[in-house]
Amino acid sequence: MREIDELADVDDPAWPQLQEMLTAGPVPAQVMRADRDEGRRCLLQLQVTARSVLGALVLNTGGLLLDDGWVRVLGGGSAVGGGLPSLGQVNGFPPAFDPAWHPAAGLVVGHDALGGVFALNGHDPAAAGRPGLPGQMTYFAPDTLAWEAMDMGHSMWVSWLLSGRLETFYDGLRWPDWREETAALAPTQGITVFPFPWSEEAHADLAATSRRAAPMREVLGIAADFARQLGPSDPGFLGEV
Repeated sequence: MREIDELADVDDPAWPQLQEMLTAGPVPAQVMRADRDEGRRCLLQLQVTARSVLGALVLNTGGLLLDDGWVRVLGGGSAVGGGLPSLGQVNGFPPAFDPAWHPAAGLVVGHDALGGVFALNGHDPAAAGRPGLPGQMTYFAPDTLAWEAMDMGHSMWVSWLLSGRLETFYDGLRWPDWREETAALAPTQGITVFPFPWSEEAHADLAATSRRAAPMREVLGIAADFARQLGPSDPGFLGEV
C-alpha cells in the first residue's frame, strides 16, 4: 500500500499536460471544481499516482463536462452543489481505505447524456460479461444495449475524447438540436428518448423522437431493465448516480 502523499506528490504529474489538452483541443470542455478531500480519498483507494491521467483527474478536478455536457468524465467529485459525483461515489468505494476492495466488474469512468457508460475493464472482463482485455475501455451503447470494446486504455480514451472524433463516434445518436438540449442539463441529468434509442423508430429517425431531461439514475435504469429483458445480456453494474 502507498500512502496518499506518495501518490499525490510526484515530480512529473499528468495534470499540466492534461490542462493544455483541455484548453487547446477542439472539444468544448468544462472542468468542474474539485473536492480536495474526496479526490484524495479516491486516489488513495485507486492506488494510482498523479502521474496517470486517472490520478490527475481525481486529484485536480471534480470531473469534466465535454461537448457541452454530452460526455461526463468522472474525477474527484465537485465541491459545488449540483456537480458531478466522484469516481468513488459512482463506483461505491468503501468509506475508508480498504486494500482488499476492488471494483469486481471494472471501473465506471464516465457517462454520456443518453445513458451510454464508459468503463475500464477489471482483471477478468469475460467474467463480468464485457469484451476487450483487462485494463481496456469498454462502452455500454444505449442504441444496442450491449457493451463494446474500445481497444484503448484510460489515458488514450481521454485523449480520444478531446481529439474531436466524438462526432463520428456518435453518428446516428445525435439529432439537429442535441447541443442546445444537452447544454441545458444539470451534470446529474441525462435525456430519455421515446421511442427508445434501441427501437427501430429511433434508428430510422432520431429527430422525430420525444425527449426530456431526467435524472441519470432513471436514464441508466431504463436501459438496464430493457437490456435484461431484451438481451443480449444483463449489462451489470452501470454506476451509482
